[in-house]
Amino acid sequence: MQNELYSGILRHEPDSSPPGQEPENSVQEKPKQQLQQIQQPQQPQQIQQSQHAQTQQSQQIQQPQPSHFSQPHQQPSPSSTPPVTQQQILKEEVEHYQKLFDRMRNEIGRIVVGQQHILDSLLEAVLSNGHCLVEGIPGIAKTLLLRTLSVVTGCEFNRIQFTPDLLPTDIIGVTAYEEKKGFYTVKGPIFSNFVLGDEINRAPPKVQSALLEGMQEKQVTIGKTSFPLPHPFFVMATQNPIEQMGTYPLPEAQIDRFIYKILMKYPTMEEEAKIMTQNISLHKFEDYNIIPVMGAEDILRLQTDVKKIYLDPKIEKYIVRIVDATRNPQRYNLELGKYIEFGSSPRASISLFIAAKAHALLNGKIYVTPNDIKSVALNIFRHRMILNYEGQAEEIKSEDIIKEILSKVPVV
Repeated sequence: MQNELYSGILRHEPDSSPPGQEPENSVQEKPKQQLQQIQQPQQPQQIQQSQHAQTQQSQQIQQPQPSHFSQPHQQPSPSSTPPVTQQQILKEEVEHYQKLFDRMRNEIGRIVVGQQHILDSLLEAVLSNGHCLVEGIPGIAKTLLLRTLSVVTGCEFNRIQFTPDLLPTDIIGVTAYEEKKGFYTVKGPIFSNFVLGDEINRAPPKVQSALLEGMQEKQVTIGKTSFPLPHPFFVMATQNPIEQMGTYPLPEAQIDRFIYKILMKYPTMEEEAKIMTQNISLHKFEDYNIIPVMGAEDILRLQTDVKKIYLDPKIEKYIVRIVDATRNPQRYNLELGKYIEFGSSPRASISLFIAAKAHALLNGKIYVTPNDIKSVALNIFRHRMILNYEGQAEEIKSEDIIKEILSKVPVV
């Protein structure tokens, strides 16, 4: 049948078309080619490829698409994340900080002998974003300790020597004028991360208030312009308890701005034997090659993470009871309470709250215990209780009253 069809199509016919028209055989070539395409059998490989393609298309059509609503348990919402995960993250960060603290202690110990308790107290004040008042005799490495701490933390350090003739502009800065330059501002030494106010009680009250304003407001005013202080900003002021001539004691309202008051004592005999060969009188400070362990950004991150340390509501009530005992000692049957003229201000509660968290983080914990409260209580209440004349005559110390409060105020 196909041969007859082929023969009919391919049979040569005489050309009877008039001149100028296309021959019929040229027209017959098109159905010939179309017939060949229709009648030509497909090769087995082409048939298999087409069947495979059809199979894939059918599978794609039949395969169900993943739906967000079909398996909601695979993508939990952020609100359903348990708090244990956040605690685990904080715990890992605290463990990382412990390595930094150990490296800091090792670097500072290369030049400062002993005074580990004082160093930890300074770190707690820095982490709490507060300031320290250090009282001690001259020559026990107060300046050296803060200078080394500033180098280890990668921060700037300035020292201000307070004298009776010091002016507030010597601390915060001044507005100057030049004919070609015009008015311009010269910033004072307070514009630094770590500031040492050496013998702050030797300066008159107006100079003391200039420094304390910067401590509280974190900014100073020069002329008519206010300038923010760098972050972090930490002040360690020192007092000499020996000399009283020519000094101006800090008012109680200003001394309350310091989160800590630390008493720096003599070194031990073993430490002093080491001091004789390891001091900056025999060697320069630069000879020790103190290496920065962290930077200013790390200090700011630590101050943020301190606020994340957990403090139970029962511990909060314990803090309130301790502060209340300084104001109402008769409620807690304090024998030394009769020597208290004025109790602590609310700054004591705030300072105890944040300092206990800093103490916990410094010791590798993510929660506060009553022992953390008791460990920082002396440094916080030492300068926040005013004794009456009877207590001063009996030479009663505020530390003795604080110890009795901690022993009699119930934790729960």
